[in-house]
Amino acid sequence: MERVNRTLQDRLVKELRLEGVSTIEAANIYLPAFVARFNDRFATVPARPENLHRPLERPTVQLDTILAWREQRYVTQQLALSYDSKRIILDETPLTAGLVGKYVETYEFPDGRFEVRWQGVALPHRVFDKKQRVTHAAIVENKRLSEALAWVKARQDAIEPVRTKTNSEAHGTSLARKDAEAVSLLSSATLGPKPPIPPPLPGLLRNLTSPQPRQRLRSTL
Repeated sequence: MERVNRTLQDRLVKELRLEGVSTIEAANIYLPAFVARFNDRFATVPARPENLHRPLERPTVQLDTILAWREQRYVTQQLALSYDSKRIILDETPLTAGLVGKYVETYEFPDGRFEVRWQGVALPHRVFDKKQRVTHAAIVENKRLSEALAWVKARQDAIEPVRTKTNSEAHGTSLARKDAEAVSLLSSATLGPKPPIPPPLPGLLRNLTSPQPRQRLRSTL
């Protein structure tokens, strides 16, 4: 099939359309002539003409194992492993107790069966679907579950809620100090440095330091 996939998916489809074949019954009538023309044009003589097909000498159970989809999964300390968004829990037995930290094989059979094996031995297990959700209708229908939820709700109401402190309450002192430093830096960046005081004139400084102006001021007064 893989060797003639382009023929069966391209040439045959076009010839059916050119012949006006649009139903399965008409296609079955047309196919023998198409196969004869195709073999006359593309068939090759085999190197060995004898039939080399061999009969199946394996039991059907072993054939199912051969055709199963196999993968390896790691076993955690809780004897759990993940597969296809599901949680697989191995039953605790003398055999599974020694599988912690090792890899087991999962078998998914064509008929939908699923097995976990270790060296060919099937292991008992439980499957939990991670995508499964509990609906409100299921809770209402299950009276025992409703009673359990009511008990949990009463316990939650009896516990006083713990008030969580805000960042400002928990670190009020350090935040206030940081705010003051930020305001100081902002003020200095906005106003800029203070202008320097100009030095006094030399003549005015000399008059203020000499005793004569004081005597004149006294005599005047």
